[in-house]
Amino acid sequence: MTEKVLVEVSRKLNVLIALSLRQLLGEKEFSGNGKRKQGVGELARYLNNMGLETKDIAEITGAPLQSVRTLLTPKRRK
Repeated sequence: MTEKVLVEVSRKLNVLIALSLRQLLGEKEFSGNGKRKQGVGELARYLNNMGLETKDIAEITGAPLQSVRTLLTPKRRK
């Protein structure tokens, strides 16, 4: 039961983070028009440095989980 509550709280926090990022970056970054999202790599690294898991970062940014994992691999960092 406790794990269910934690998952629900995590989802709600992810939504709040995503909404805050949307406001900071502008709606164009999070539009659902299918175009590639710009700046996801920097956001992913920032959120990862803040201690968020890859799955959570993918949910927040709207990027595919595999893409976030690829962006966070040490070889891809510039």
